[in-house]
Amino acid sequence: METWVLLQNIWFILIGVLFVGYAILDGFDLGIGSLFPLLAKNKHEKDTLYKTIGPFWDGNEVWLLTGGGALFAAFPHTYATVFSGFYLALMLVLFALIFRAISLEFRIHDLKRQKLWDGTFIVGSFLPSLLYGVALGNVIIGIPLDANMDFGGNFFTLLRPFPLLLGLFGLAAILLQGATYAAMKTEGEIQVRARKIAQKLWIKYAILLVISLGISIAIIPEASQKWLAWIFTAIVMVCLLLIRNALFKGNDGQAFLFSSISFGGLWGIAGAVHFPNLVKASNNPTLSLTIHNSSSSELTLKVMLIIAIIGMPIVIGYTIYLFKVFKGKVKTEDKSY
Repeated sequence: METWVLLQNIWFILIGVLFVGYAILDGFDLGIGSLFPLLAKNKHEKDTLYKTIGPFWDGNEVWLLTGGGALFAAFPHTYATVFSGFYLALMLVLFALIFRAISLEFRIHDLKRQKLWDGTFIVGSFLPSLLYGVALGNVIIGIPLDANMDFGGNFFTLLRPFPLLLGLFGLAAILLQGATYAAMKTEGEIQVRARKIAQKLWIKYAILLVISLGISIAIIPEASQKWLAWIFTAIVMVCLLLIRNALFKGNDGQAFLFSSISFGGLWGIAGAVHFPNLVKASNNPTLSLTIHNSSSSELTLKVMLIIAIIGMPIVIGYTIYLFKVFKGKVKTEDKSY
């Protein structure tokens, strides 16, 4: 295998790893934000939930920034096509994340408008949770592209049934991630609510998983021929059973762990089915953006790989250290926030 081709394959995997890290880590605080009205019934419970994600949320979003930056540097044509074609949707996500970050900080100091900031926190969590799956669904099923690699549709082109289905499925995965994390980090009434919500979400997650897999095989026939996708599917299915077992036994840490592994497995399925495509052209497969026709030069990929070998262990180490420092439950009797 040529060095350039090898580097393109490596960067496809590395960018996938970065997005998996983001999905697992930011998934739990997006999930908590989306479930906020159901999990917290008074100010003290709201404060408790904020404290469960307070030390982590900004560090979690580093994975998204790093993944986006890596996509821009390694596959610039794909980055340009996606960000121009999904411009409105991505702007909605961007503004939602901005207002979500603002609400997390302003809520502590602007006591008169805490309800307002709670509202922006909920909306700023829910919108990305839904739109991420919609965007991924469009990338997988394909979008109209012209010979210049430009998006040939409009905003409503993105709102097709399959992407919307994946949007709901992605939302269910994020909500389950948030509910299991809340059950793991809290105690008392919040923990009881989180467990009950997680049990209900598990059923919805399982149903949407089966439907999504069935429709994916029907409309993307080549998906059934990807043996690696079947391996990841098996991992997700096993995790699904283990999540249920952990939930009904009250093993909150295990439920969150298996939810996280399951989330990673979903990305594995998507990557295995989609490879070597980055953005599939629905109108003409020959116009699809792949790791081969949209990558940077061999030198750029080499330099980036050196940076990644140095930088990624630091990011991973910091994340592990952060969770070690703030391990354990958030005590509900602690009134400070």
